[in-house]
Amino acid sequence: MISTINMQDMRHLNLFSKITRINTRHFVRYNNTIIFCVPKPLVMRAVGRDGENINRLSEILGKRVRVIPTPRGLQDARGFIATIVKPATFKDLEIKGDEIILTAGNMQNKATLMGRGKIRLIEMQKIIKDFFGKEFKII
Repeated sequence: MISTINMQDMRHLNLFSKITRINTRHFVRYNNTIIFCVPKPLVMRAVGRDGENINRLSEILGKRVRVIPTPRGLQDARGFIATIVKPATFKDLEIKGDEIILTAGNMQNKATLMGRGKIRLIEMQKIIKDFFGKEFKII
């Protein structure tokens, strides 16, 4: 799903595998957070008892780390996007042809979802393109 993996990404994936003993190749960056995607039954095992694996990874990498379930298709798109942008919220998600359109609701939510200089919008567009092969818009 990830189009290219550079050496830094490979190091992150290897560290995740070494600490959690779960192999994954799904890894994204969003809002200065490193997010690893693993199959749904393995999420709790990846997090560890009392979040010890996540805390250890976060301490080593010096960034926030999250583990979320890998989407199985477009039917999981809404939950997947909601999990990534958490704690920000959105009003609605529409899938039309080749686009995924997210309705933000009020201006505060739209600004939060887009980020300064549209950095979060660009990150989310890349994530949606990698996982679902569709374009992404916020209205």
